[in-house]
Amino acid sequence: MAKAVGVDFAALQVRDLEASKRFYTERLGFEVDPQGPPHAVVFRTEPIPFAVREPVVDLDAVERLGWGVALWIRCDDAQELHDSLQEAGVPIAQGSFDGPFGCTFTFVDPDGYAITVHDG
Repeated sequence: MAKAVGVDFAALQVRDLEASKRFYTERLGFEVDPQGPPHAVVFRTEPIPFAVREPVVDLDAVERLGWGVALWIRCDDAQELHDSLQEAGVPIAQGSFDGPFGCTFTFVDPDGYAITVHDG
């Protein structure tokens, strides 16, 4: 029997590829991997590559994107990132708190995806 090993790539479908690219590079500091395909922007994130891509479904057909999915991003200083996002007017869905993975908070990206960040 075949056995799945684990998640090795994560991507979000977005309405405006260039706006999402700017958000994730300018606000989170992600580096773009130039090897990415033309319909997506792949970032050099570790241990799992992360991307934003053109949609393959109607993103406006649902009330809220990503409902029920938890996407967590590790950060070298979650509180500093929280403060910089808040100062830039990025919506903070849950303010910073000390959790089992260190300082943790959740922000909302340009398409409405809730992304949790932690120090861990």
